[in-house]
This record gives sequence, structure tokens and C-alpha cells, in this order.
Amino acid sequence: SSNTPVVILEEVDGERVLPIWIGPGEASAIAMQLADMEFSRPLTHDLLIDVLNGLGGNLRKVIITRVEKNTYYADLIIHRNGEVISVDARPSDSIAVALRVDARIFTQDDLLERATIEIAEGEAAKEEEPGRESPSNHMDPDELKEYLRRLNPEDFGRFTP
Repeated sequence: SSNTPVVILEEVDGERVLPIWIGPGEASAIAMQLADMEFSRPLTHDLLIDVLNGLGGNLRKVIITRVEKNTYYADLIIHRNGEVISVDARPSDSIAVALRVDARIFTQDDLLERATIEIAEGEAAKEEEPGRESPSNHMDPDELKEYLRRLNPEDFGRFTP
């Protein structure tokens, strides 16, 4: 539905994007962090970071690893006492936690490739619709950012690999 929140991860040195539909609670947690909102008590994702730090670990990065039956999977990569620990997590929670500690967010290249193909196919179908704008393959970064700001989640349809 058009009211379903979507996170759009943008490739750092490229033009590909990865849309991930998320729940409203996680969308709120991500939006509050992006807005630098502060609270007197820790929220759930803040609590996770506090527990992790209290146990001597720190989140180094998040990797969006795969999609199965329209469900994305991610790993939290945690370093603790010279050990690297990988913890399975939902991408929405992983992103919310990563934003709180400035951890980098990665994805498998094949996920970006599949999402790009699906978006391109959807845009090609829309080219026949009058008044619809389609992205150019030669957008500069500012144009791409503006295009992404104007996107409607409905433009992506349902992601199926």
C-alpha cells in the first residue's frame, strides 16, 4: 500500500538504489535518529547499543545479505575483544542501530543489481504514460538525489527477485 514506509539505500559511488519496505515503528526510529531527536530515556535501538557497549562490543557495520520471499535479511557485524561476531537482524532494525553509532551500511552487489533491474523495468513501462518522468542513465548525483526525493514507494511495486 502507499502508506507502507520504505527505506531507499543509495549506492555511494554509483546510481543504484535498494528499496526496503519496513514497518512504521522502525521507520519512526530511523526518522527520529535522522532528525537528531533526543529523549530522556533510551529507546529500544539505543538500549541495544548501550547493552552492546556495556558488554565490550561495538557495531562496526551492517550488511544487507539477501532477500527470500520478499523478506530482506541483514547481519550486524560486531567487534568484541578482537573477535568478530555476526548477528542476524532485520534490515530496518540494523539501519536504525547503525545510524546511532555511525556504522557503515553495506549490501550484497546482487541485491542492488536485482533492485535496479526491477526499477528499470517499471520505469520502462511508465515511459508510455503521459506526464511520467523517467530517470536518465546519466544523472549527476544532485539530480539523482532530487529524483529520489520525489519518488513514491508505489513506483517500485512489490520487490520480487
